[in-house]
Amino acid sequence: MLDHDPTGTAPCVFPRAPSSAAWAAMTPAQRQATVAALPNSVTELELSPPEGDRHSSTKNDAKDALEGFFRRRGRGLYVGCDLTVYYPDRPRFCPDVLVAFDVDGHPREKWVVDLEGKGLDWVMEVHVGGDRSKDIVRHPDFYASLGIPEYFVVDRSRDRIYGWRLPSPNARAYKPILAQAGHYTSEVLGLELALEHGQIRFFMAGAPLPLTRELLARLTETVAELDARFEEESRLRLEATRLREEEATRREEEARLREEEARLREEEARLREQAEAKVAELLAELESLRGKR
Repeated sequence: MLDHDPTGTAPCVFPRAPSSAAWAAMTPAQRQATVAALPNSVTELELSPPEGDRHSSTKNDAKDALEGFFRRRGRGLYVGCDLTVYYPDRPRFCPDVLVAFDVDGHPREKWVVDLEGKGLDWVMEVHVGGDRSKDIVRHPDFYASLGIPEYFVVDRSRDRIYGWRLPSPNARAYKPILAQAGHYTSEVLGLELALEHGQIRFFMAGAPLPLTRELLARLTETVAELDARFEEESRLRLEATRLREEEATRREEEARLREEEARLREEEARLREQAEAKVAELLAELESLRGKR
């Protein structure tokens, strides 16, 4: 983390950004060349060993929640993970999560304070294994000396959060942030932090900030519900069409039956008339035969 061998076995000097005075004396071309010469990454001596999925998922969830929340609110900010940071003439470092407000959110390869025109507003480290004193003891002193307003540690090995805050803008020593019902208030973010089932969550007015995967899950569920509703509406429309067609067929059949009934009545009347005429004819013939006798 600092620009010496953390094992203490040998002195080791790592690249630093120039002092603010040296930066101010540079031409634009010199500044550009200086920034380009600063490495984007740090060495293995400066980094902790890889800490696995719990480490990566925690910092990625934090970045996802914060980026989504503030961009939906129209607040300009940059949220980075594992970005090398250069303060003027100070040891470079690479925090798990960093936030800087009121800057463009474009991708970066490193953060050079004099180039950006400001330092970091908020830093979070994730501890899973290894040397806890690095995150809990040394980092608070170091980050406070840089004037970073708030620093949080998510300790996944113990499922707890630690937080520190500068009591004033000019202070260079942190005061601990105490939990309230398991929630830690970040005045810088205007949010609360808590662990739920081992997962870092940010809260606004008691409501958790959604993660992108949660929003996608809700969207997928909503789309599935809309698809199901569309299919049901289509089924009902087809059923209504079928019933209307059946009703039309039934009415046509009833009309045909009424026409057939009318035809039969007409045929019956015609046959009755014919029968009556035949009977009358036979009666007349019978009467004629009787008269001849």
